[in-house]
Amino acid sequence: MGLAHGPADGNRAEDGVNAPLLLRDCVPEDSDAVAALWTACGLVVPWNDPFADIALALSKPNATILLGTLDGRIVASAMAGQEGHRGWIYYVAVDPAQQGHGYGRRMVEAAEAWLREAGMPKVQLLVRETNQRVLAFYETLGYARSPATMMQKWLTKPSP
Repeated sequence: MGLAHGPADGNRAEDGVNAPLLLRDCVPEDSDAVAALWTACGLVVPWNDPFADIALALSKPNATILLGTLDGRIVASAMAGQEGHRGWIYYVAVDPAQQGHGYGRRMVEAAEAWLREAGMPKVQLLVRETNQRVLAFYETLGYARSPATMMQKWLTKPSP
């Protein structure tokens, strides 16, 4: 499922001018720029190597990384994947200098469209409880807190 190139619909800059955000699929050559974006947005944690996460997503037919570009520069991302039952969204990021223009909303909508095309009836995502700003963002997009408790177990020891 490839992503069509073209201007992002519905994005308006704060000055009212259409923002020329173009959407495309990530390719391996984008890894440095994507990892830098994720780092700038505070999404990188010591136990998740962004380069390993990018490589893994790009190696799987049930996952993708969607990119938003301005003048050829990567300014936004969203990773989407599915496990056959539910869709998941990860690494929604917008360059801090470009936030407030609707690019985050557009990336979430693009990830949802990719998952819908994959036949997923539901999408889920994880947000740290301490990240109230991001929780509020997702609530404006129609997301609700789940009554489930997430549990985890490391199958391989994470690197510090």
